[in-house]
Amino acid sequence: MTTARLSDIAAQAGVSEATVSRVLNGKAGVSATTRQTVLAALDVLGYERPTRLRQRSAGLIGLITPELSNPIFPALAQVIEQVLSRHGYTPVLCTQTPGGSTEDELVEMLVERGVAGIVFVSGLHADSTADHDRYAKLTGRQVPFVLINGYSEKIAAPFISPDDRAAMWMAVQHLAELGHERIGLAVGQRRYVPVLRKIEGFTAAMRSVLGKSAEEVEQLVHHSLFSVEGGHAAAGVLLDRGCTAIVCGSDLMALGAIRAVRQRGLTVPGDVSVVGFDDSPLIAFTEPPLTTVRQPVEAMATAAVDALLEEVAGQSAQRGEFMFQPELVMRGSTGARTHRGG
Repeated sequence: MTTARLSDIAAQAGVSEATVSRVLNGKAGVSATTRQTVLAALDVLGYERPTRLRQRSAGLIGLITPELSNPIFPALAQVIEQVLSRHGYTPVLCTQTPGGSTEDELVEMLVERGVAGIVFVSGLHADSTADHDRYAKLTGRQVPFVLINGYSEKIAAPFISPDDRAAMWMAVQHLAELGHERIGLAVGQRRYVPVLRKIEGFTAAMRSVLGKSAEEVEQLVHHSLFSVEGGHAAAGVLLDRGCTAIVCGSDLMALGAIRAVRQRGLTVPGDVSVVGFDDSPLIAFTEPPLTTVRQPVEAMATAAVDALLEEVAGQSAQRGEFMFQPELVMRGSTGARTHRGG
């Protein structure tokens, strides 16, 4: 490898050229962490690893996610894959698409290929109407798994979730402080656990902070699809009900809500404030930049892999739910209530 390349890798890794040389030549005297940093620098700069440094995989781990069109799912998948790779495992990404393979078919395919474990992201475990016996069968086949975003007491496994109730409290509190009283909630279908929790948090916050009755709050919740189009449709209904602020179940829904507001000749945040949920990649670059509640993706993904690898090692991780605190990120889509409505 030329000196120019060595200096590039050393700069990227933050180590000396001599250290890079030792790692590339498989010499001793380098800590495992430094070695990993040098290999990561090699990967980032697009250099091929020397054959002797290619690691033998500790095994395959399946990762089943919903469609990748919602940027929060690839963001989660990427961190999960990075953490798995650090532990020497090879991630196998399986994406569910409408009309494509079902979760059960993907699980069957992964089990046939001898995966060491499976990570489920927003799968059927999040659907309160789904048959959760399928997970007991998986346990019976000695396949460890961990579940992200969703919960069922019928499933004995580690669960990783953001605190959806707290997220709604944060959003309502923020909007109430700006003077909004008619705050609407645009969310997905009621059968999903994260949606039910968001409604619980929203209802509790609206009653406690703004003194609304349960009946009043019910009129301010609208169910739609978790997409730009879904957010657009839900926002139309909530605007007709006189809402001056709309909290959305995802950032994509929030982008749809902003579009619906603008189609009526109104402005965000001048006439209507909009809050998203997720803080997906690139969402800070919308116009206006979106105020949203951030899912702690790094912490959740790392905890999911740690819990799964404990299960794989036969040390039964704590079964039950690990709840992660979201964070309100204030940007430009929320502002003080103006003359419009109440």
